[in-house]
Parts: sequence; structure tokens; C-alpha cells
Amino acid sequence: MKRTSLLIAVLAALSLSACGGTDPDPEQYGADPVLPDHQRGLLPRMTIANPTNWGDKLPTVPDGYSITAIATDLKIPRQTLVLPNGDILVAEGKGGNAPALKPKDLIAGPIKAKGTTPVKSGNRLTLLRDADGDGKYELQTVFAEDLNAPYGLAFVEGALYVANQDALVRFDYTDGQTRADAPPVTVTPLPSAINHHWTKAMTASPDGRFLYVGIGSNSNITERGMVAEVDRATIWQIDASTGAHRAYANGVRNPTALAILPGTDQLWAAVNERDELGPNLVPDYLTSIRDGGFYGWPYSYWGQNVDPRVKPQDPDKVASAIAPDYSLGSHVAALGLDFSSPVMGAQFAEGAFIGEHGSWNRKDPVGYKVVFVPFTGGRPSGDPIDFVAGFRDEDGKTRGRPVGVTVDPRGALIVADDLSNTIWRVAPTR
Repeated sequence: MKRTSLLIAVLAALSLSACGGTDPDPEQYGADPVLPDHQRGLLPRMTIANPTNWGDKLPTVPDGYSITAIATDLKIPRQTLVLPNGDILVAEGKGGNAPALKPKDLIAGPIKAKGTTPVKSGNRLTLLRDADGDGKYELQTVFAEDLNAPYGLAFVEGALYVANQDALVRFDYTDGQTRADAPPVTVTPLPSAINHHWTKAMTASPDGRFLYVGIGSNSNITERGMVAEVDRATIWQIDASTGAHRAYANGVRNPTALAILPGTDQLWAAVNERDELGPNLVPDYLTSIRDGGFYGWPYSYWGQNVDPRVKPQDPDKVASAIAPDYSLGSHVAALGLDFSSPVMGAQFAEGAFIGEHGSWNRKDPVGYKVVFVPFTGGRPSGDPIDFVAGFRDEDGKTRGRPVGVTVDPRGALIVADDLSNTIWRVAPTR
């Protein structure tokens, strides 16, 4: 016991010493990010959020927009879904059961946990209703409970689909319903052994025939061996009616949010890339997903940039790796994605909103905001624009951490904040 305590103390000191210096700030937005040399050490640099109440403060939004809290006191809200009648469903919970592998994990885990909410996992769906359309949600009620870390949500032709951490399930739904009538039906089990990356992002094809579910890797970079990575770092295409599934794309380390570009059948993903190669490697990204495509993990990143930690290598896989469309910057932890529409105003009418949960493994934190990536002709076409910010102060005080983002067709962006356990609504004022 004394030896373990001593080891933890030593590693903690090394972690703090690794935080010295200033992170470089290369240009990492867009299709051709600067990729610096690897920086490796016993522990990554760590600067953790310092949770603080909002008090009378609010997140900041652009001129011509307002932000309000439409639901509070939730139990770890992650993703949201706007139903046809305007009601909002909120998936609440936290999953994962991966044991620590190395001494550094014994340090990093408890330190990272200090930057998250102490609230227990809700394992439920909450329904919000604004009956008169004034932007104030008078009803906040539990729609379904006893779920298993629900995350991805989709609605298809009278059926509500929920991606728990271990299974895709379905509820029958009638317009205006405020509580599920029966327990959900399992459509298909999802890979859940170990569950290092537990979130199961989801979206539906435009015709409703298929559901796409993101399944993250079971490690940072294969520390548990390749057997643990079977069916991981993959996006499944699932037949909504039968549960039959196939790997639609793989080598996608942690696809945390999925969406279909409006007017097309094109699937896009927000992806969290690997850690422990330095503060500016590897960029998280937004990318279109090709059927049958391979996106590098674990062998390479951003196309054919080889990760030297992976043994044995696979040159053929590296040669086939697809470079992502758009870099969001390293370690921003993109967890939310939805495409905009003209209801969000002219400046933000065409593009993608991205919820960035925020870094833990940099001296100079990044993320902790919602950004807008402009699109032209169905492709990203400019630098990201801060749309919702002010979640973290320069002194480290952190009042919120954005996760899921959803465009409400009635004219608002819905933002889930899993640190303050709040749902925010951002709407044009003119």
C-alpha cells in the first residue's frame, strides 16, 4: 500500500512538471493542418477544468442572438433530439467500465474526474415542452428511465431509437406523448465489453431505412491489444427494421457525433483522435464518411502519418487511410454535431455547429465552446467561428462543458451542457 501511494505521488509530481512551458500554436483549422513532431513523456500535460457555478453569468453568443437556460438540474445531459411537435428529448447518463491499465491511468483518471460533474448518471430520457412557442419550456418530465448510458437519439416514422452504451433500442412513439408506454425493444446489441470509449453516437438515413452508430476504440492506441478492438473504432450501418448491421467505415478512433448533410445522403462525423503525442497532435476532426472507408486508426493519423507506437504496423492499411476533410484542432474534444439551416440567420445559415467539450491534456486549454464551421456547396469553406463561448474563464473557472448540439426547426440551437447539467437555447433576436 505504501509503495502504491509513493508511486502515485511520484507520478503526480511528474504530471505537474510536465505542465511547464508554453504549448505552440500551429494553424490547425481546415483541410491542411500543421502537424508538428511527436512529443512523448511519462504523462501528458494536464490542465483540468475547475468547476464553478454559473451564478448570474451566461455563456456568450454573437450580437443578434440570445441565450437562455431552458432546463436545469439534469443528470448529465449528453445529446438532444427535437421531435416533430417541437418537444425536446434529452439523453442523460455516463457509461464506460474500462479498468486502469498503467500507473499513469491511476493518476490521470482521478485528475480528469475533478473537471466533470459529481452528479450520478441519469440513465434516462427527459422530455421538455414549450407548448405556446415562446421559448420557455414549461414542462420538464422523465420520458423513460432505467436505460444504460443513453447517448445517440433518432426519430423515424413513429419510432424513437436510443443508442445505449450496450444496445440500440426502440420505443414506439405517438405525437405528443410525454412518457414511454412500455419498456424499449432491443434492435441489436452494440459492442460494450470494456467500453473505454462508451458513447454511441447515432443518426438516421434520410429515408429512415438505416441507422448509423459510432463505436469508439477500446483504448487510446491499442494498449489492450487488437482482440479488444474487434468491432471498435467503427461506424455501423444498421437496418432499422431487422437490426442487421455491417461496418460502414472503420479506423475512426472515436466517432462522437454523426449527422447527415441536409439535401443529401452523405454521412458526416465529428471524431476525437488519439492522445499522448503532444499538445498539438492529433487534431480532432469533422469529415464526410465514405462507405467502406478506412480513416487510419490505429496505424496512422490524418491520412498516412504513421503512429510509431503501433506494433506491428500495416503498410497496406496506412496506404489506404483517408485524410479527414476538416481539422478542428488538437484535443478540443468535439462531442456534438448538427447542420444548420436558414432559421439560424444569414451568417449561420449554411454550415455545421460543433460542441467542443474541452481539453484535459494541454497546458493551454482549448475547446470549451460551440463553434460554427461554414460550408459552401456541401463542403467546409472557412475557419470556425465561435458561436457559444464563455464556458471557461482564463483563470480556469469552468461553468459548463458543451456536448450535443441540435438545430430546432423553429429557429434555435439547443446545447447540452454536462458540467452544469443545463440545456441552453440560442435563438436569433432579429
